[in-house]
Amino acid sequence: MNKETCMKEAEESILHTYNRFPVVFDHGEGVYLYDTDGKEYLDFAAGIAVQAFGYHNREYSEALKTQVDKLMHTSNLFYNEPITSAAKRVLKASRMDRVFFTNSGTEAIEGALKAAKKYAYTRDGHAGHEIIAMNHSFHGRSLGALSVTGNKHYQEPFEPLIPGIRFAEFNQLDSVKALINKKTCAIILETVQGEGGIYPATDEFLQGVRALCNEHDILLILDEIQCGMGRTGEMFAWQHYGVKPDIMTSAKALGCGVPVGAFLMTERVAEKSLAPGDHGTTYGGNPFVGAAVDTVLKMMERDRITEHVKEITPYLEQKLDALVEKYDFLTARRGLGLMQGVVCEKPVGKIASAALEHGLVVITAGADVLRFVPPLIIGKEHVDEMAEKLDAVLEEM
Repeated sequence: MNKETCMKEAEESILHTYNRFPVVFDHGEGVYLYDTDGKEYLDFAAGIAVQAFGYHNREYSEALKTQVDKLMHTSNLFYNEPITSAAKRVLKASRMDRVFFTNSGTEAIEGALKAAKKYAYTRDGHAGHEIIAMNHSFHGRSLGALSVTGNKHYQEPFEPLIPGIRFAEFNQLDSVKALINKKTCAIILETVQGEGGIYPATDEFLQGVRALCNEHDILLILDEIQCGMGRTGEMFAWQHYGVKPDIMTSAKALGCGVPVGAFLMTERVAEKSLAPGDHGTTYGGNPFVGAAVDTVLKMMERDRITEHVKEITPYLEQKLDALVEKYDFLTARRGLGLMQGVVCEKPVGKIASAALEHGLVVITAGADVLRFVPPLIIGKEHVDEMAEKLDAVLEEM
């Protein structure tokens, strides 16, 4: 199928909820993607922070092929070895105590919200609790996840949403304090806001929220779906801050392309929250995704991916800072590890589109941020190539 036919048939058959770029990717190798015409693209988006090891990693591929030949699915009515091994690895990496595997990040958020509500219900003997979320956050597009997503544009067509959600300002501790009341059972936030514009939490804010949760027996839910799995230089971004969540969510690079998410919790939360009959999933944690998660975590630990991220990050920051200094319409860089954003006063969508013409994949965050979330295996040569290509694009703006 040629490019034009593929795009035409997709537009005729697939529900139009995405404005796609006019590119049909065919295969990938390392940190490069190739379209159906054979054109090469340096990938600094990684499928929106998913492809931590890039493309066509042979160890990962062989592990999945082996599992396909053995067993893909049995249901959660039975045990299976791959997900048991994966669970041990993810709990070790996160220092949490219990995990539930889902099919996506959005479903991980749903499970985390349910766990928090059930914890408060068990503790207090009644329902009717409230949750504090953050403005400009993004947690997903199901009705529950949308309810804690601080963007009215996303919410309005689907109201009424879940009641009892109050929104504070990210990195403004007093705004959180002002919303706490006797009904508050949880505070949910992204350790690094992604879609909202690449905003890392400040030490003062995250440590302050943790202290408020401790004081009022409120559960802290940290969304690590995009910023977790080694992307910031720690396995999970909250590990930079000297805090620990009561519940956390993970997805994206957890499966490196296989659709899988998870929510994790401490034993204290597990003992008083979800019990048999409270939650479930048909596909979540089946042998196939278990093999993917197990392999990803094994490779990350063995190859010391977080150390590599810490080593390459200053070089990426240096190159992005140089571009910000060169172009007046680039006003700031912010981020943590290999999750970086550059604030731009010109249309970022046009820049991302023009970058494709130069063989570079970058994406946007919010209305004015170019987002850089490359595979975690990039080297200095890839950073140099990205900077050169982006510079050429910006010259034309």
